[in-house]
Amino acid sequence: MDQKKICPRFEKALKIVNHRWNTLLIFQLLDGPQRYSVIKNQLNISSRVLTERLKELEIEEIVLRTVIPSTPVVIEYELTEKGYALAPVLKAIEQWSYEWVAITEE
Repeated sequence: MDQKKICPRFEKALKIVNHRWNTLLIFQLLDGPQRYSVIKNQLNISSRVLTERLKELEIEEIVLRTVIPSTPVVIEYELTEKGYALAPVLKAIEQWSYEWVAITEE
C-alpha cells in the first residue's frame, strides 16, 4: 500500500493550532485587538500559560503585541494578516461544531 506522506508544513501548522489554548486564543482575537486581562478573563486561562501561548504566537507571526505608552502602560494583542487568514478555518470548525458536536453534562 502506498502511504500518503504528510507535508512538513501541514504538520507544523497542526502543531501550532493544536497546541493547547492556541486555537481558542486565535478565535478570541478574531473580534479585534484586546488587552491581556480581557483575553485572560474570557478564556479563564492561567497567566503563565497565556503569556507562553501569546509569545509562541508572536514568534510564529500570528499575533502582534503592541505597547501603548500611557500611564499605566497598556498592552494589546491582535492578529496579524497571517492570524486572520485562519478565520475561515476556525469559522468552518465553529459551524461544524453547531451541526455535529453534542454537549453532554457531566
